[in-house]
Amino acid sequence: MSEEIRRNMALFPIGIVMKLTDLSARQIRYYEQHQLIRPARTSGNQRLFSYNDVERLLEIKKLIDRGANMAGIKEALAPAVKESQEATEMNADTEQKRKELTDSELYRRLKQELVTGNRMGQVSLIQGELSRFFKI
Repeated sequence: MSEEIRRNMALFPIGIVMKLTDLSARQIRYYEQHQLIRPARTSGNQRLFSYNDVERLLEIKKLIDRGANMAGIKEALAPAVKESQEATEMNADTEQKRKELTDSELYRRLKQELVTGNRMGQVSLIQGELSRFFKI
């Protein structure tokens, strides 16, 4: 499985994403409404987020903390949005895998991503923001 496909797999329900990002469900839905993130949907219409979605939400949160408004956020993230046109992947196979995972397994996978998930030799934003949840 390629790195990009793995990072786009829909794994995290909104409850876990809320805990990881310290954003409310309303804020997350707002960013989705403005097409800054595109989580996958299950057959029951539940949002499932990928590593890339969580990383994008943390980027948005950092921009807001710096005082950016929605127009500024869209402008700052526009190159990344155009560069990554694929949405979070959801198909029958990934939905079945998600149903088999427990929350502890999701946290284990996220920890693994924090430890080994650097892209292009850069420290990931998600690594810095989420490292407080894990002792690496």
